[in-house]
Amino acid sequence: MDLEQLVRSLADRDQLVHIERMPARPERTGELCSPLPPELAQKAPVLWSHQAAAIDLARAGRSVAVSSGTASGKSLCYQLPIAEAAAVGGRALLLYPTKALAQDQLRAFGRLELPGVVPATYDGDTDPDTRAWVRRHANAVLTNPDMLHAGILPNHARWANFLVGLRYVVIDEVHALRGIFGTHVGHLIRRLRRVCRHYGSDPTFILCSATLGSPGRLASAIVGAPVAEVTDDGSPCGERVFALWNPPVVDQGQGVRASTAGEVGTTLAALVQSGRRAIAFSRSRKGAETVAAIARRQLPEDMSLAVRPYRGGYLPEERREIEAELFSGRLLGVSTTSALELGVDVGGLDACILNGFPGTIASLWQQAGRSGRARQQSLAVLVAGEDALDQWFMAHPTEVFRRAPEPAVVNPSNPFVLDPHLACAAYELPLTPDDADWWGEDLDDGVRRLVAADELRLREGRAVFAGRRRPASTVGLRTGSTEEIEIVDEQGSLIGTVDEARAFLAVHPGAIYLHQGQHYLVTSLDLDGRAAWVRPTDAEETTQARSETQVRILREDDATWIGRARLALGAVEVTDRVTGYRRRSLPGGDLLGDEVLDLPPTVLTTRAFWYTVDEAVLSDAAVGRRRVPGTLHAAEHAGIGMLPLFTICDRWDVGGVSTALQADTGQATIVIYDGYPGGAGIAELGYAAGRRHLEATLEAIAVCPCDQGCPSCVQSPKCGNLNEPLDKAGAVALLRVVLG
Repeated sequence: MDLEQLVRSLADRDQLVHIERMPARPERTGELCSPLPPELAQKAPVLWSHQAAAIDLARAGRSVAVSSGTASGKSLCYQLPIAEAAAVGGRALLLYPTKALAQDQLRAFGRLELPGVVPATYDGDTDPDTRAWVRRHANAVLTNPDMLHAGILPNHARWANFLVGLRYVVIDEVHALRGIFGTHVGHLIRRLRRVCRHYGSDPTFILCSATLGSPGRLASAIVGAPVAEVTDDGSPCGERVFALWNPPVVDQGQGVRASTAGEVGTTLAALVQSGRRAIAFSRSRKGAETVAAIARRQLPEDMSLAVRPYRGGYLPEERREIEAELFSGRLLGVSTTSALELGVDVGGLDACILNGFPGTIASLWQQAGRSGRARQQSLAVLVAGEDALDQWFMAHPTEVFRRAPEPAVVNPSNPFVLDPHLACAAYELPLTPDDADWWGEDLDDGVRRLVAADELRLREGRAVFAGRRRPASTVGLRTGSTEEIEIVDEQGSLIGTVDEARAFLAVHPGAIYLHQGQHYLVTSLDLDGRAAWVRPTDAEETTQARSETQVRILREDDATWIGRARLALGAVEVTDRVTGYRRRSLPGGDLLGDEVLDLPPTVLTTRAFWYTVDEAVLSDAAVGRRRVPGTLHAAEHAGIGMLPLFTICDRWDVGGVSTALQADTGQATIVIYDGYPGGAGIAELGYAAGRRHLEATLEAIAVCPCDQGCPSCVQSPKCGNLNEPLDKAGAVALLRVVLG
């Protein structure tokens, strides 16, 4: 039975919405402009066209971004130039977004046995003795942005011999460097280039990405210099079967569908039982744990241990154990978050299941490409979630295959990211006017702010760091905070970690925390001690935090009219307070109760776009005063749900507030804000989408067959008010009047 027959045999009740067969593709080879040295040429395989083009650019000293499909041999685009440079004393620094990927690429270097290359990983798991050996002996150092930021650049004098000979810098998985993380990495690379100039080197950058819109533009923004792009993929690939799967409706009136996690877990178990190796991706840690638990329950006892979850927050030894089982083939199924989305070469996977649309077309193809890397026939299954965007794709199935991958955006001028990196740069080497080469006009403004905050001091035309502790230790690259909350059981054993930004939502007192299939009850949250205390529980339930959010508009930078609504863009201050949580049973989701919490507020200054409508518009839509809050709330949820059609984000990257009478506008207002301090460029893209965004929002609500509103149109899985109140009909009427 081939994979298409297998997936059809698993479906009933019209779950299969669409099946796309993508034919196998033959290879296209290429030749280098000048041959490799004989010893290296013996190790090199026949090159595909995109590999040859990228290697030619890198050898000529031109920075290059290679954007091609999974298993297209992007690693060879930098491995061969690195080996050639190593023969004459050149060194290379390779940056990967995860430790797992760096370990995987270390194994790849070992398999190639490239002459003269001495590779080694240098990350948070590397012991002190090994770190010293790496600094002295390795000429290809594989690390991650976090270690470069906090471990290498602040100690650059200890790396002087390495930096003097630095010929290549590799940045892998560039498509992951969007938004706030990409903005941080952009400043990090400027700091690296600045320190390299101090030691007399000027490395060439080789950036690798899965298929992405405008990869050269993103790469240039990150490097801070022109980067050529290579996008014509010459690699071969096997046939892929791609199925779109919509869980059946179990309550027509409420629009409730069968559990997505249940459908994914069942499909994963069936694939494993049929002898196929499969991976399932979920958008949350809890989702990955739940899918693994469901799959294991449905497998025979002797096969249940062949499926395991894998996600962030695990201890290093847990990650290494699961990775070893996965790479060896002992694991037949793995349920993961995006922790394994990136280019780890698992090898031999036959199928990939997506637990909901992953937020962007680029991520969808990156996840789907985890299977079929051996060029065998492979299967990808997108199991739609209940939210509006997933259901929009189920209603427009060809859009999944027709829409181009989105361009990623970064925002280097964001002062919340710029200023901390200028402080780090001043710690590494005093800042001078020449550093405008790296930061342009933003340099002077940033230095003035830091001097006013007593973080820098001016001495003889130079800005020197004035703080008492190393600034890198207080600057997190991924969430804006380096602080982590440790999750500890009653015996004092470390269970896992969660970043501070998510603590009030994930490990508040009374929360249910899921780890390796075990439910834990959070008994207390000690913010000063950076610990959440938990105990195992047999309670089959889940929790969702309730919060109150207020928005203050600080500045309006631009405005336009979309039909009869005024659309504005600017800076806002968001104050959020978690006030309680709701308990629901598993697996049925029955309400068990609402609990109250007393936690301090959090304040976020960021970017937003907002729509305002006046009383005449509401009157023409026949939305009376009592219906206004529910109408705006429903339109806000649907608008957030549809935003990823126009920006490379997902609904978890943004937040929203709707108000019948907003204090700063004096009108009914819907605010959609970027979820990161200072903004990551999402608000600007949402503002630019304007009418297209509202039209897609109206369609998503109007075509949904539910009666009162459901997760497929106006309910949100992240709503702090637990989806109360919502007025679906009011939202449709209002948007129709606005758009005419």
